[in-house]
Parts: sequence; C-alpha cells; structure tokens
Amino acid sequence: MPNITLPDGSVRRFDWPVTGLELAESIGRGLARDAVAVRLDGALSDLATVIEADAGAAIVTRSEPEGLDLLRHDAAHVLAEAVKELWPETQVTIGPTIENGFYYDFARDEPFTPEDLELIEGRMREIVSRDEPVRREVWERGAAVAYFRGIGEEYKAEIIEDIPAGEAITVYRQGAFVDLCRGPHLPSTGRLGTAFKLTSVAGAYWRGDSRNPMLQRIYGTAWADPKALRAHLRRIEEAERRDHRRLGRQMDLFHFQEEAPGAVFWHPDGWTLFQGLIDYMRSRQDAAGYREVNTPDIMDRALWEASGHWETFSEHMYTTETRDDRVFALKPMNCPGSLQVFNHGITSYKDLPLRMSEFGKVHRFEPSGALHGLLRVRAFTQDDAHIFCTPEQITDECRGVCELILSIYRDFGFEDVHIKFADRPERRVGSDEIWDRSEAALRAAVESTGLDFTVNPGEGAFYGPKLEFVLRDAIGRDWQCGTLQVDLNLPERLGAAYVGEDGRKHVPVMLHRALFGSLERFAGILIEHYAGNLPLWLAPVQAVVATVVSDADDHARECARRLEAAGLRARTDLRNETISYKVRQHSLSKAPAILVAGRKEADDGTVTVRRLGTRRQETLTVEAAVDSLLAESQAKAPPPGIRLDEAAD
Repeated sequence: MPNITLPDGSVRRFDWPVTGLELAESIGRGLARDAVAVRLDGALSDLATVIEADAGAAIVTRSEPEGLDLLRHDAAHVLAEAVKELWPETQVTIGPTIENGFYYDFARDEPFTPEDLELIEGRMREIVSRDEPVRREVWERGAAVAYFRGIGEEYKAEIIEDIPAGEAITVYRQGAFVDLCRGPHLPSTGRLGTAFKLTSVAGAYWRGDSRNPMLQRIYGTAWADPKALRAHLRRIEEAERRDHRRLGRQMDLFHFQEEAPGAVFWHPDGWTLFQGLIDYMRSRQDAAGYREVNTPDIMDRALWEASGHWETFSEHMYTTETRDDRVFALKPMNCPGSLQVFNHGITSYKDLPLRMSEFGKVHRFEPSGALHGLLRVRAFTQDDAHIFCTPEQITDECRGVCELILSIYRDFGFEDVHIKFADRPERRVGSDEIWDRSEAALRAAVESTGLDFTVNPGEGAFYGPKLEFVLRDAIGRDWQCGTLQVDLNLPERLGAAYVGEDGRKHVPVMLHRALFGSLERFAGILIEHYAGNLPLWLAPVQAVVATVVSDADDHARECARRLEAAGLRARTDLRNETISYKVRQHSLSKAPAILVAGRKEADDGTVTVRRLGTRRQETLTVEAAVDSLLAESQAKAPPPGIRLDEAAD
C-alpha cells in the first residue's frame, strides 16, 4: 500500500489506495477545501487520480500559480458548456489559458453581442452552482472522431485526427457536456467558484491561419477569490485610463494611419518628447565612453545572408529589388552595420573595449493584428550599442552595462526591475561549443554583479544568449525593455578582427546592448506609467503662462521669455477665454505647470502657479517661479501630487 512523501519530507502511509483529494483531506480540511490538483512525482494530475504505489506528492491549491492556471482552464470549459446550452448549434474549438485569464473560440454564424456575454456569464454561474462532477475518460481514437462528428463538432474531430498515433485520447465530461482535453481538471464545476468575468469578444482564424474560417473568440478572466478579481478589474480600468493611444490624442503627441501601418506620425510635442529621450540617452552614453555612429537603413541581401539574418529572420524583413537585379533589405537590426564600421580599418587590442552606439531606425514586418500603438510597431528606433572587446573584458563590460541600465531606469521612475537570463533558442547560428562559451561568459558576468536573475530558457537571440531587463510600471505590469547579449558568432561570420598583443589577428567578442530598446515603445510605456502626467524634465511643454485679462499679455510674454531663457519649454495662452477654460484645457493636455497672470500679477511682477495633480496654488515672483521649475527639471523629480501606485493594489 502507498507510502506518500510530502514536500516537507514527512511520509503518510495508507493501507489502501487513495485519491489526491483523500490525501488532502488527511492533511487538513482547509487544504482539502482549497485543493485543485495533486502533483505526483512531478506530474500534475486530477484530484481524482488514485495513488496506488509509493510516490512523492504535493497538493496544489487555487491560489498557487499552477492552481490559478487550472482554475482558468476550467473556466474556459464552463464557458464552452454555457455557450452550447444556450446555442446548441455552435461548434466549440479550443479554449486555452492566457496571462490573467482564458478564452474559447467558437464557430457560430451570428456574432456574439455584449448582451450575449452577460447571458453566457449568467449561465456559467448556474453551471458552477450545479456543482457538476468532472470526470476524465480515455477513448479509442476512432470512437472519439465518430462521436464528435456525430454531434456536429467537426473542429474537435479534426483535432483528434491530428493527435500523434499512440497518444491517449482523453475527454472530460461535466454534466451533459463532453470536451476533448488532456487535463487535469477540477473535481467538479463548483470548485471553480464565482471569481470570473467575461471581458470581450474578438475574431480569430482557425489555427491562426487567414486561409481558414474566422471564429469568434470570447475572452474572460478568473481568479482564486472575488477580492483578487476585483483588484484585477480595477487594474484593467486603470490601464484603460492610462492607454497611451487615448492620451496621445488628448496630449496631441502622435497618430497612426492606414497608409503607413505600424509607423508613427509624430506631432510637434510628441517629437519633443522623443528627442528628449534621445538627448538624455546620448548624454548618458557620452559620459560612459560610447562613440556614436550611424549606418545605412538599406543594405544588400548578401550582407544579411552572411550575418545569418536572412536564414533566421527573413520573414520579418522588408525587401526590394532594383533595376539592376540586386536585392536589398531594410535593416531589421543595427548590428551588421556596426560591424562594417568596426571592420573599416585596423583595430588593436589597445583600442578595446570599443563602445559604439547608434540611434538606428529599423523595420520589421509584424502581423497587422499584433500592432498596438507605440507598443508594437513595424518601424522603430533602437538605442543600440555594440561593444567590441576581448574575452577578458566581458565581465567588466557587462557589469558596466547592467549598472548603466538600472541607473537610467531609476531616473525614469522605475525602481522594480527584474533580470532574466535567456539561453540558446532552437533556431540559431553557430556551434554548440560557441554557445557554451557565450552562455558561460554571460552567466559569469551577471553573477559577478550580485544581481538576482531568473532563467528564461530558449529565448536568446539567434546569435547569442542575452539578459532581459523587465521593469514593472505603476500599476504592476511588466515590460521587457533593455537587453544585453554576448555574441561570438556575428563577428566571426562577418570577418571582424583585431590585432592582439601577440601580433596576430583575433575575433573580438561583440556585446549587443539596448537600454530603452525601442524608443517608440519606451515612450508609450512612460505615458502609461505616468498616466500622461510626465515629470517636468520630460514633459514636452513644461509650463504654460495663461492670462486672465488682456492687460496681462505683455507680462505673460515676458514671463515665458524668461522661462525659455532658463532652458525651460514654455508657451503662452493669450486667448480671449475664461481662465477656468484655459486651466481645464491645459490640464487635459497634461501641462505640468500653469502660470496664471492677471492684472494684479502684472502689477506685482508675480504669477500664480498651479501644478498638475494638485489643487494647491501659490503666488510667486517670476524669478522665484523660474528658479523653482528649473531646479525641479534638473533634479528629475517625479510629478508633485501624482501617486504612481494608485492602482497597484
């Protein structure tokens, strides 16, 4: 009879076979109540699984990541059951879990409406209240195909036919609903609870192929308890309020249009923000010993073949053929161009490390459905740099890059940064020996910094392993921005060499490094992080001088002139409108400081300063107002009165 070893090392002995649920009950009622699955010798299984032999076991609860994923999986099945009960003619296809939720794709002639989602969600709650047992069954392949075809589920039959021979065909039955699934699942629908909500409906091609029929995808979210669901829904509301596309229109920063999909039309204030990011980065890189270069946007196919991009990345590249039958490609990455600059002339070991930076515009074809404002574009600017060094210099250079990246993120208000170590992907260039050396060098370098990191297996670049810098914004979302890669492949492929101390040629190590990553994307992240209320030093317009009466126009112009003379970005608003209208409009456009000038201020040589995000205002001399704003802009302080963590709970 089974001896079951628990995670704490204790052993529970039973005189008869037990299920995972019975094991949980033997440990404690509370654990059994929260249990959703059991992990047996490392494999996740249903609580109904019978344990007949000695095993290591761990009870998985609903609040654990694995348990939460299981809840969302079951929510997708309950969604499918609800749709089938309401519209029996609908075909069900697939219903996986996703980050923070789940979806299910349906084949139905009539489109789902918002009212339908309410109806479906209500039926889901009925199914949960029925507490239907969920049972796993193993079927013979032919019988499974015949069953699903017999009830009109052609998509399910197609999936079964594609399952490799010899693999078990498992279905789960809950009430009258039967669905194809590997599992595991909850013991009953009642275990799901009520902490779920349907959120939206969208179109999706069957198996992601535009040649296949269009399906309807219903999205939902599910959580361990109602409190967690409410917090998530608040985060969604806050994310919508901070959406950079809406704020971009409100602040008149940029727009997109169909004639240039995935490319940004920057407006004057947006371009000021964009150039401010470049100016900041350029000053930090200059201080860190980087030398800026610029390389062509379009280069011959032969270069991309030599670098390995054509083999591994060509589906994302824009190409063109000229009249003389030459094929060119818009660069999707800057690294081959930087290598051409390095190769132009003879480099000595004494010249290394050579830190070469570039604000390079790159183009990558992304599916139109993946485009998302500034966050996912086809044309963007990378704050790239390529460091050429000797093997002995890798550790120091990597440490310097890590310190620079974290320092820069702090300046922009990002204190919570996580580092991931991404190793070799399946699709790559170079030998395993080179990859072994590259991964060992990068791991040693990051370990030498003392920084914590996790492993992101198989997510390295096709030419080398990388560190990914993931920053967390004001409402708890993670954004992967900066990267650092060790590359022993491209320098050799493109003939890079330096003359060593021994007088012989050696292939340099190439470190690829980006800090913001995409400047367009980083601008979008910043807008959402600050909800448009950018710190004074970043704001495109730092101060607006608005008049109450026309008698104060000259005073306002002089105040704006003095702000600009101090290096601040200022403008005046002398329109024949009420001051409340002006203040409201400039608050919507997120001007950090509004300096109000009336007849009294003009007579006294003062202004009344109103700051975005606070009701407080103070009257200062023009000199004091200029000095205060200038000091704040130089200190890179966060916006006064703005809580960046207001929705992070």
